[in-house]
Amino acid sequence: THAGDGSGRLFVIEKTGTIAILKDGQRAAAPFLDISSLITDNGSEQGLLGLAFHPKYSENGIFFVYYTASNGDNTLARYKVSSSPDVADPNSGVVMFRQEDPAPNHNGGMLAFGPDGYLCVGLGDGGGAGDTYGNAQNRNTLLGKLLRLDVDKGDAYAIPADNPWPNGGDARPEIWAYGLRNPWRFSFDRDTGDLYIGDVGQNQYEEIDMQPAGAKGGINYGWNTREAMHCFRSNSCASDGLVDPVAEYSHDEGCSVTGGYVYRGAAVPGLAGTYLYGDYCSGTIWGLRRDAAGQWQQSKLLSSGANLSSFAEDQDGELYLIDLSGKLYRVVGA
Repeated sequence: THAGDGSGRLFVIEKTGTIAILKDGQRAAAPFLDISSLITDNGSEQGLLGLAFHPKYSENGIFFVYYTASNGDNTLARYKVSSSPDVADPNSGVVMFRQEDPAPNHNGGMLAFGPDGYLCVGLGDGGGAGDTYGNAQNRNTLLGKLLRLDVDKGDAYAIPADNPWPNGGDARPEIWAYGLRNPWRFSFDRDTGDLYIGDVGQNQYEEIDMQPAGAKGGINYGWNTREAMHCFRSNSCASDGLVDPVAEYSHDEGCSVTGGYVYRGAAVPGLAGTYLYGDYCSGTIWGLRRDAAGQWQQSKLLSSGANLSSFAEDQDGELYLIDLSGKLYRVVGA
């Protein structure tokens, strides 16, 4: 990701606990931050998983990370840059919350600021097959949820007044959306503010969820009653109050969706306004957009051959693909 400071730097998180800086395609000798002593990456889905810079980073030097702590807890923490712009202060860390996770998988990890300035955090359902622990539909836990936090108030954070359950009651006040299995990667369209969520499926389907800018929270995306647009456990299931994804694909075409970004760069004009996403296993990259009639259409753009662990967007809106092996590719025109 980028810091929004005009420096042109890219910041790359590594599961082992470091954040590397890329300048003009070259890796800086020293890491921006190394918190490897704080985390565990023993499980294939554990480690340092998310990074987001404060919208006013150029002024306050604040950024946020999400990682699995040494005891396995999903952890959100705040840090500050040091007097050197290429080095964070490792002693500035403040833990904002810890969420116990009963299994080493489905940790979520994505962090992104919405156009309203609130930080959104994605958490998986706690792991195990079929939502073993019943978390995704349980609004009294943060697992299987998308959270929305005001990180400019309170000792750690405050609850935005327009969150669906700001006063708690029958739901945690941090919750913005629920019924998610593992929202590994999500993003906001920088032009429209629309929210796109890549939610990893179980054994049959992968899905892309979409929430228009300005929509109210409290959306239930259906897991584990439904897997994408299909009943999960039987041929019939209650769908009242559930919101289907705008796109899906079966496991004939992959096994684990990696959400991307709506392309708003200049290098590939033909992709303008297209949401790019891919599959970790097959390496296929799709494009998703509405047609003239307002219907969602998805098309295969590329067979990359990569294990697509993430997408990234730079300050100019250009997109990048990240292979789990450590390779980073920039999206360019043919």
